[in-house]
Amino acid sequence: MGGSAMEWIVAQQNPLDRSPVETSQAAGSIPEVVIILIILLMIATVVALVTQRLRIPYVTGLVLAGLPITEVFWRRIGLDPSLVLNLFLPILIFEAAINTDISRLRSTFKPIALLAGPGSIFSSAIIAAIVKYGLGLDWIPALLIGIILANTDTVSMIAVFKEIRVPSRLSTIVEGETLFNDAAALVSFNLILVIYTTGSLTVVDGIKELLIVALGGGLVGAILGYLSLPIFTRLNDPLSSLLLTVALALGTFQIGQFLGVSGAVSVVIAGLIFGNLGLPRSSSASDRMSLLSFWEYAGFGVNTFIFLLIGIEINPITLWRILPAILLVILAYQLGRILSVYLLLAGLRWFDRPIPLRWQHVLFLGNIKGSLSMALALSIPLALPGREGIIELVFGAVLFSLVGQGLSLPWLVKRLKISPVSDAMEQVGKLQIQLIAAKAAQDELDSLLKSGVLPKAIYEELWASYQARVAQSERVLRDLYNQYRAGQLKSDRSGLDTIRRQLLLAEKGAVRDALRKRIVPEDLVQPYIKDLDEKLLTLEDD
Repeated sequence: MGGSAMEWIVAQQNPLDRSPVETSQAAGSIPEVVIILIILLMIATVVALVTQRLRIPYVTGLVLAGLPITEVFWRRIGLDPSLVLNLFLPILIFEAAINTDISRLRSTFKPIALLAGPGSIFSSAIIAAIVKYGLGLDWIPALLIGIILANTDTVSMIAVFKEIRVPSRLSTIVEGETLFNDAAALVSFNLILVIYTTGSLTVVDGIKELLIVALGGGLVGAILGYLSLPIFTRLNDPLSSLLLTVALALGTFQIGQFLGVSGAVSVVIAGLIFGNLGLPRSSSASDRMSLLSFWEYAGFGVNTFIFLLIGIEINPITLWRILPAILLVILAYQLGRILSVYLLLAGLRWFDRPIPLRWQHVLFLGNIKGSLSMALALSIPLALPGREGIIELVFGAVLFSLVGQGLSLPWLVKRLKISPVSDAMEQVGKLQIQLIAAKAAQDELDSLLKSGVLPKAIYEELWASYQARVAQSERVLRDLYNQYRAGQLKSDRSGLDTIRRQLLLAEKGAVRDALRKRIVPEDLVQPYIKDLDEKLLTLEDD
């Protein structure tokens, strides 16, 4: 297993097979790794054009494009798990974390924790049991397959959400589950490897190990995330800020691994802290956009190479020979997902807002496997008996998931019609966008005026033009809200209920903060919070 990008892309070739021209580094020659990268980028570009025309998920197209091109290259290309785990995975986790709003995460924390915690463990156990007794494997290989395939990769899911409108609470649950599911999978995977290495591990020791790894990772991420904030506020150069975030993402993962805790958990926590406390302190909106755009491009580029290399890594002929076993594994992980989603979320109504049944269908259909499953399979120790068989089973399941579910997912989500939108609410959405954009532009004008960049006369002229847009949007929105209160827009409650929910959550947070500071007595706060919770339950899901 190589540890560098060169070893990842180009495997070492026997020196006796190379010609003197190949072995010499003549001036002006183009390294083969550069040629391979150019070819991969060209293939990815063609895939992007084709998938846009055919309206299929981009990552599914990448995998399908990778299947027939393995023999095109004169050197073997492979998916190096060390590169995925130490470079690609921190980038993907950090990019997701800095774009996650903690307030949204907090409002959906219970279903996220249920799915990423007990749901992941329950699904792993079901998969492991079916695989063990169905294929006759030992418990260690079966548990490894269970953990690997219980993990969900929702890159395709998020891509579908960009095309098909879904409630914000549902998209937050999907994104949050993925964010913490990756970390949970890595922690569980390493724990099984500890059991394999030591030969035994008691339940108490296992729980202790999980707590140390998970809580320790959270502590490392919190410390490094908070330490980065004062440095970020002192950096006036946006390029230096970009370098800081890259160092934070990659460095946090490595420090966590070095200290024996979960690097993935560390990156999640550091990314959440930086994205919610650091980015708002940025000196200008353009600097924030530059930083977020950089991480969006980084995540897109990493996903492009990962999924293209997944297709190249898979050998269809080998998978065809073990097709019955692969079908059993596919059945196992689908059954594990069905039980973990529908059974666990059925009990959610006892301590949180219930998840609508159609949303549960989406959570099941989005059970797509991807890069982390491949990387974990490849990182199984060489000494483990049956390692190659495990890798082949995982690769077959991933291929089915990306192609079968990836291609059918957009059509199935559309058929569910989980978020019908009327003409009135379509108009409300457009007006809200105009209002948000105009207000943000006015804030930026205020900043430019205070800094002396903009003359007052020009400031007043530009500010007035934006204010006209603000006044028009506010007038129409007020009329629509009055129609809603009069009962004329009963079918459009969910859009305005979203705003009411934000206000009620703001009230709840302020009251709890006052209670924590001992400003108000607890016996008066509890009835008030209970009343707010009852009002929240009457609102439609957003």
